[in-house]
Amino acid sequence: MADKLVLSMTVNGEKYDVLTEPNKLLLDLVRDDLHLTGTKEGCGTGDCGACSMIIDGRLVTSCLVLAPEADGREITTVEGLAEADGTLHPVQQAFIEHGGLQCGFCIPGMLVSAKALLDQNSNPSEAEIRRGIAGNLCRCTGYTKIVQAIQDAAAIMRDDHERPERLVAYMPQRGEQVLR
Repeated sequence: MADKLVLSMTVNGEKYDVLTEPNKLLLDLVRDDLHLTGTKEGCGTGDCGACSMIIDGRLVTSCLVLAPEADGREITTVEGLAEADGTLHPVQQAFIEHGGLQCGFCIPGMLVSAKALLDQNSNPSEAEIRRGIAGNLCRCTGYTKIVQAIQDAAAIMRDDHERPERLVAYMPQRGEQVLR
């Protein structure tokens, strides 16, 4: 049995000291030891984005990060997006308003990836949004509503009262005006 390590890290603004094995993945430490189960394991190979977290402002796939690499770092998981009083982050609220989710399995990683993108680029183009979430796989939504949600969240975060033009994700009804 390998010697255990004491790791100190800040997760979602809260400081933790954790005793763990040196070969434990960050994803497993957060889910099993800290009991923050919002982050999901999808593929275990870093290809799907379900396990996305932010470490010191950088988006990572936590299924590929050994827990000791997070020692002394600041980590944000999906649980850390909302305010302490329960107010949703603009990205979370926009996903709800746009119906940018279906089964929900990919959504924690998608939300964290969107936040990371908007922290780096407050006014991304559609192409930049699609590149920003390219590491996140969703088998349900087709991405259009997700992209719309991220566009609106960016506008809200900029306090921009003019919302961006939206992609059309539905068939318009007779006489309905469609943004293009």
